[in-house]
Order: sequence, then C-alpha cells, then structure tokens
Amino acid sequence: MSSTIPIHESQTDPAATLAALRVELDHIDDALHDLLMRRAEVVERVGATKGRVAFRPGREADIVRRLLARHRGRLPAQVLARIWRELFAATTTMQGSYVITVCETDPTGPFAACAREHFGALTPLRVHRTPAQAIREVSAGTATAAVLPMPEESEPASAAWWTALLHRDEPRIHIVARLPFWARRPEGAPRAQALVVAAVPPDASRTDRALIGLELAPETSRARLATALAAAGLAARATLVRRDAGGSAQALVEVDGLVTDDDPRLAALTDVLHKPVVLGAYAVPVEGETA
Repeated sequence: MSSTIPIHESQTDPAATLAALRVELDHIDDALHDLLMRRAEVVERVGATKGRVAFRPGREADIVRRLLARHRGRLPAQVLARIWRELFAATTTMQGSYVITVCETDPTGPFAACAREHFGALTPLRVHRTPAQAIREVSAGTATAAVLPMPEESEPASAAWWTALLHRDEPRIHIVARLPFWARRPEGAPRAQALVVAAVPPDASRTDRALIGLELAPETSRARLATALAAAGLAARATLVRRDAGGSAQALVEVDGLVTDDDPRLAALTDVLHKPVVLGAYAVPVEGETA
C-alpha cells in the first residue's frame, strides 16, 4: 500500500500543501531507513560466510554501474555514486577492521581527498610521505588498502612503487582499483589520479583493465616490446618503460580485461621478455569505459 498522501488539485492553501509534502518525505525517509537497516542485516549474514573477503572493489564497481544504468530523474548521478560509496565503507567496516593508507606527495592533499571521496568520510585514513610506507602497512595487515600516485615514466626510483610488486613477496600485493571511479569531475572535486593496492587479488567486474609488469633486457626497444605483446594477444592500451642508470629496465603495460597468473598469453611472452608478472587490475571508471 502506498504511503503517499494525495494532494488534490482543488487544494489551494500553500501551507497545507507544503505540510502534506513534508509528511510524505518523512514517510519516504522512514522507508529508506528501514531498507538501510535491512541491507546491513544482509551484509552481516554475508560477512559470516566462511572464507569470504570483505573488500571487493570489483563488485562495488558493478553495483554502482548497475544503479547508474537504471537511474532516472533529476537527482544527479554523482550523488547516487557518493551515497553508495558511503554505504560500501560502512558495511565493510561492519565486517572487520577497515583502514586506508595514502601516499601524499602534494602539500594540497589531493590523494587524501581522493581517498576520502572513494572510501568514505569516516573511514580511518593514515597519510604517509612515501609509497613504501603506505604499502608497508598493507603488508603488515594494519591497513586494508593503500592509495598511491599513478605511475609516471619520469619518476625517480623511490617513487616507482610498482616495481616492488614484480618480486611477488608474501603477502602478495596487487593493484585492485583506480581512482577516481567517477571519471567526469565536477568543480572542486579531487582530480588526482591514483591506484589502490591491497593484499588480495583483484576481483572481476564487468569491464576491467589489467596491469602487467615486466623485467626487460637493457637493449629491449619499445617497438620490440609492442611486437611481442601483440604476438601474444595482449594489445597494450598504454606502456610505461623505466630504465635505471645501472642498466636494468622495467615495463608497466595496461591491457583490456582481467589477466590471471595462469593466462597462457604470459607464457608466450617469456620467449622474448623476462618475468612477466600480473600486478593486478582495476574496474574501468564510469564514463571512461569506452575511452
């Protein structure tokens, strides 16, 4: 039965009309609250499932995508995404410790702001000056995930945090998300581009991109790298190559889809390239899936 209070066309008293509308909004708020409490109860039951990982950025991405696809009306889509991001933060906290670390390289704090937007206003956030410090907390189990600057080709070795993931140390750290997830940025919103790492493998979403790291021989050219990737069936969307003064070189390659360690295409690469390692994957940000 609908709780809507009908407003008759003959009703002309503005005060009475406003009062009735406010009563209707109160009923709607109560219904929303009931559903939120019911959702929390279901999350508790899900969290009790043995062996389940609470942090699921791929599933979270697909939930937001599904809701945006069915969204109608004048309520801004960005608001819908923000509401559910806060819900994800709250319900993940219900299932255990939930702490995010951030490598903040800019005095204006864009990476911390980006982390707050994605992981919730009340989620514990620890800010570190270097990527290694932020990742160390994830490895130690004192943080759920770390927000790190997007790799750049010209960055110094101390900032190239992704090269440490090539060693596959235990616990193994994976790239699991990209921020911001809402690609079209309104005025004043954080604009820092970041990747998120965690001590869990990435979970698949509807649209993913994988990141593969490679140790290269010093003489390996970009052209040879591109040819080898294409021959293995891994067309690169983007490629970053670092060459150290000592002669070593590493490449970070972005490809479409979720790539796992046992993907046969990686074996095809070992004939010409050294040690391909799947560093992780991320759900493609909304409004960026066809970019």
